[in-house]
Amino acid sequence: MPNLPKPRLRRARAGSELVSPAPAEQRQKPNVEEIAGEGLRWIKIERPSQLEWGWLEEHFEFHALDLEDVLSRNQRPKIDEYPDYLFIVLHFPVFDPTVGRLNAGELDIFVGPDFLITIPNQPLQPVEYLFERCRAKEELREQIFARGSGYLLYRIVDDSFDYCFPMLRKIGNKLDAIEEEIFSGRAEEIVRDISNAKQEIINFRKVIRPQRSVLRDLERTKQRYLAADLDIYFDDIVDASERIWDMLENYKEVVEALEETNESVISHRVNDILRVLTAISVIVLPLTLVASIWGMNVGVPGEGDTGAFYAVIGVMVVILVGMLTFFRRRGWL
Repeated sequence: MPNLPKPRLRRARAGSELVSPAPAEQRQKPNVEEIAGEGLRWIKIERPSQLEWGWLEEHFEFHALDLEDVLSRNQRPKIDEYPDYLFIVLHFPVFDPTVGRLNAGELDIFVGPDFLITIPNQPLQPVEYLFERCRAKEELREQIFARGSGYLLYRIVDDSFDYCFPMLRKIGNKLDAIEEEIFSGRAEEIVRDISNAKQEIINFRKVIRPQRSVLRDLERTKQRYLAADLDIYFDDIVDASERIWDMLENYKEVVEALEETNESVISHRVNDILRVLTAISVIVLPLTLVASIWGMNVGVPGEGDTGAFYAVIGVMVVILVGMLTFFRRRGWL
């Protein structure tokens, strides 16, 4: 067997030590924010990486599949029930200004008897706003945390769904504006507006539809971390979700009706143009026939006579006026 060349090692300078550089993850701290009070901790981890994943694995005994789902970006809404905690995945609509459309923002939640962990894959304004208010206002924090992790879960989910209604109102206002523009002579120009509004409604429905069953399951499992006198709160979340779905169903019907109306307006306008062009061609037809007859390269009555020329022109004018009058009376022009 041939001898392999040995790697050449540099000699260490005097007084120097061979110390391997620390990994980047050891030099960094996990992006973990925490609020504690009233025997409850709210931990927020935004856009988790392997560093935050390792922190969760070190401080909590969560199932490995749940930790794997935290790093995934393609999870469907669901709720996994374990003896010591609940793992919930919810989606909420988020407007992406880079593409000008709605996307799904994922929120992973771990709920235990004395902790609640929220892990959004992108900033969610309702969650951010409630977290900052609880951190800044001690009275509000005590009021929410004193009712347990179940009530804190309700506030997070309820605020996130309430944030959907202003977005729905914007879509409704956009549909009203489209309806007014359809009959203002801009039917061809607003086809793109109708398409954008339709795409927004479709994306919104994609976000809301899968988690309707999850909310019903959440309503069923709420007893684990919610006091008996607070049962009605999660019923309110289900009602809010159903109201959002009903509004989306209504908007879907409205935008489809607007699309059909716009196509009808465009078709009616095209028919008017074709009617005018057809009438013009029919009017010009007998005039063309007369001019063709007297323009033939054979002998015709009145050939070379100036009076005959004016007579032919007079006949053509009479035909033109007569046909215009006839078409006008019939309503074709």
